[in-house]
Amino acid sequence: MINKEYNKKIKTYAKELRLPYITRYIEEELKDATLNEIAYEKFLADILEKEYDLRQENGKANRIRRANFPFKKHLEDLKKEFLPKDARSKLKILETLNFIQEKQNLLLIGPPGTGKTHLSIGLGIKACNAGYKVLFTTVPTLINRLKETKSQKSLLTLERQFEKYDLIIADELGYISFDKEGSELLFTHLSLRAERKSTIITTNLAFDRWEEIFKEPIMTNAMIDRLTHKSYVINMNGNSYRMKETEDWLQNQ
Repeated sequence: MINKEYNKKIKTYAKELRLPYITRYIEEELKDATLNEIAYEKFLADILEKEYDLRQENGKANRIRRANFPFKKHLEDLKKEFLPKDARSKLKILETLNFIQEKQNLLLIGPPGTGKTHLSIGLGIKACNAGYKVLFTTVPTLINRLKETKSQKSLLTLERQFEKYDLIIADELGYISFDKEGSELLFTHLSLRAERKSTIITTNLAFDRWEEIFKEPIMTNAMIDRLTHKSYVINMNGNSYRMKETEDWLQNQ
């Protein structure tokens, strides 16, 4: 028979220690342990394992939520045969996430619709599940945020926050042009992460067109040099991934 007084104490201490599994399921676990005559050591080990597993799952969910992905796209959902050849050949290497451990960048370069964002989000979600701290942002949104914090004289605080991310995904570089201030802020921000943390950049512009974004040749060359140093540059030129997905969907209707 379960002692109500001890049961109440366990729940109180578990709540104070922030042990949600034990707080919620202690009565069921005690009944099961009594019914099956489970040894004290095994009971304690089992319930702590379940608490640990719940904490791990909650941590994954929280990291994914805080990453601010616009939608969830897992690598398992990726139809690899629809990806451009270069992406298919390097996917196994990227899936290991060693580029994050090695603080390397990943640049996905190609026209719209070839799977750049899907691939980057898939890698980002896998990184969250592996315990890495990730942030997803579009480049225009990032520049607006940098400008706002600069005007509020809190740019240094933002830069320090961004340094804590193991991986930042900067999507849609080149889709919208920006002014000189935006170019300089983006250059400075991305340069600070070079060889210190990983960044994934998706862009529809080949390197010879980056001057259209950064305006100044010197800044453009410096940015390309820093981003590509010891990095993975994936050629995403190919047929539209989205179009192939649509065709595949229509055939299965």
